[in-house]
Amino acid sequence: MSTPRANRSVIAEAVAPWSDVAQLLRGGEAGTLTPVIIPRHRRRLGWMAPLWVGLFSMLVGLMLAAQDSSGAGDLAYDTLAVLAYAFGVFLLLVGGLWWWRSSIVEIEQGTNGILTRYGAVVRTLNPGRHYLWHPWSRVEFVVDTSTEIPYSAPVMACPTRENVPLRSIEFFLKFRITDAVLFVRIIGAGNFDLVLSSAVQDAIRQRARQISTERAYDLRGSDVADMQELLNRQLSRYGVRITGCNIPDVQLPAQYQQHLATRERVAKERVAYDQEWGLTRKRRIDALGMDIERAKKVRDARIVEVKAALNNAREQVAQLLEKQETNAQRVRFEIETRGRSGLIAAENEARAQRRLAQAYRDNRAVLQYELARRRLDVGAELAGKAPQPVVVRTDAGAGGDSSALATLLTAQLLPQLGAVERADRPADRRGD
Repeated sequence: MSTPRANRSVIAEAVAPWSDVAQLLRGGEAGTLTPVIIPRHRRRLGWMAPLWVGLFSMLVGLMLAAQDSSGAGDLAYDTLAVLAYAFGVFLLLVGGLWWWRSSIVEIEQGTNGILTRYGAVVRTLNPGRHYLWHPWSRVEFVVDTSTEIPYSAPVMACPTRENVPLRSIEFFLKFRITDAVLFVRIIGAGNFDLVLSSAVQDAIRQRARQISTERAYDLRGSDVADMQELLNRQLSRYGVRITGCNIPDVQLPAQYQQHLATRERVAKERVAYDQEWGLTRKRRIDALGMDIERAKKVRDARIVEVKAALNNAREQVAQLLEKQETNAQRVRFEIETRGRSGLIAAENEARAQRRLAQAYRDNRAVLQYELARRRLDVGAELAGKAPQPVVVRTDAGAGGDSSALATLLTAQLLPQLGAVERADRPADRRGD
């Protein structure tokens, strides 16, 4: 078994006078927890001596008063009897006060006293003042039953799942004595310290066997409700209840401490790098966000400029269209005016041409009439001067000689007829 360290709590009982009971129950001595005090009794049988002497003095006085004598002897016996009575009464008063004072017992608040008579437990005394009139009744133990007593039990060389012994596991618990009679009669404070230490070490070793060495630090502040329940089942028969427990600290071997320190350092550096990268990333994101916002503002400004330019262009186009429409209207009006003027001129010219044509037509009819009349005159003159027609039969007759003669005559007459016709034609043309 491993040797406990100096900070291990020790439970013990102490023998002390009634004046030191409260101090020992609250603070103990030299780091020792003292839930049970055996009071140093002040009840002695000395208070019986004044009572017996007083009774004896009363009997002496009674005997002196019963003596029969005369004269000075009677006065002396009476005087001695009165003195004996007075001394006896005084001793009886002293013995009674002594008995009353020694029977007073005051139990501190939060504790219970165990009353015994002839060594047997009679009952428990609640906090307050009690009177123990029986000479052999005494408060054997004063037990603290209301305070939750802290107890620290470090477990040394506790092996893990890999059978690696941990340097120590600090285990802290609080317990309260629920039944004072069971506690002092069955186990006692000294034995309870050994039993509690053994139970705690067994529970801690079972818990340590369930975890790996790398996760040993997970024991710190872990849930130990199952261990508390186990300890309560083991200690309930002693009148003790565990009210709370935890594992405040775990110490690993030096090699594992260095290993874990390296891991923690790497983890911290990783966390620091992650934080630095997070800050850098956030800074870059913020810069990009600012650039994006700036670009958005520039884009919005350019959009505004484009919209303004578009509006100006639209206005210019509208003005140009209006101007063109005005010019087109003016040109149209000019064209219409010119057209109307040309139409009027054309109509006037057409009227003039019509009138001229009418006049020309009238003149032409006259001219044609004159021409026709002249032609008739010429025709009549030509008809008078025209040669007689010669009929040439070209049909084949009864013989071939007549045809040949006709043909020969025709060939001689045709040139002459042609010359006469050509001579007549120029004359006709000149006459026309």
